[in-house]
Amino acid sequence: MSTTATIKIEKISKDFGNFRALNNVSLEVQTGEKVVVCGPSGSGKSTLIRCINGLEQHDEGSIEVAGTELTHTNTSLNAIRSTVGMVFQQFNLFPHLTVKQNLTLGPLRTRKMSEADADALAVSYLERVRIPEQADKYPVQLSGGQQQRVAIARSLCMEPQIMLFDEPTSALDPEMINEVLDVMTELAESGMTMICVTHEMGFAKRAADTMIFMDHGEIVEQAKPDQFFTKPRTERCQDFLAKILSH
Repeated sequence: MSTTATIKIEKISKDFGNFRALNNVSLEVQTGEKVVVCGPSGSGKSTLIRCINGLEQHDEGSIEVAGTELTHTNTSLNAIRSTVGMVFQQFNLFPHLTVKQNLTLGPLRTRKMSEADADALAVSYLERVRIPEQADKYPVQLSGGQQQRVAIARSLCMEPQIMLFDEPTSALDPEMINEVLDVMTELAESGMTMICVTHEMGFAKRAADTMIFMDHGEIVEQAKPDQFFTKPRTERCQDFLAKILSH
């Protein structure tokens, strides 16, 4: 892993009316680093990663992604979104398009690929997420786990440098969670820079380089997984882990 910060967040804050979702958050993510963010509901985890690709506009501080400062101009947003892929809780697939059409839409429109190249790319990423046989089906014909793997493949078709995951397994039935986590683990092992908001601590122990615990819009604890799980420093983090690891 190189020591180049590909994401630099300095003292960002974000308010929704009177509610402070993020309070003076700073974070650096190195190229190739896998960061897992956890914390109670409403702690600012999703807001943090939504700010990184400009889905939410931060009120204070600065965010730099792959050398581009996020300024909410179209130029900076387009530059950052061409670098950053995002996978959401809900799969956000187009129901009227086949799986392959969902995957080729971005490369055809945004990357101006030929149809043949976009098709080949889609097939290669469907193979990577282990569902090439689903290419001509519609999303409604797939299980939730398969739809989420299609959503991951769709992001990968834009060939991002960084992947953000916002609780990607929280909408899935328990038996489908592992098939998505296996794909994410494989992606992590390939060297992709990743920030993942999740409560799947087994995945975190396997894949994370850095663990972050958030509460009340702040990073309360940041540590390597070994230390984070065996010797959390703060009482808030100890309580959270005691609850989540007992399930």
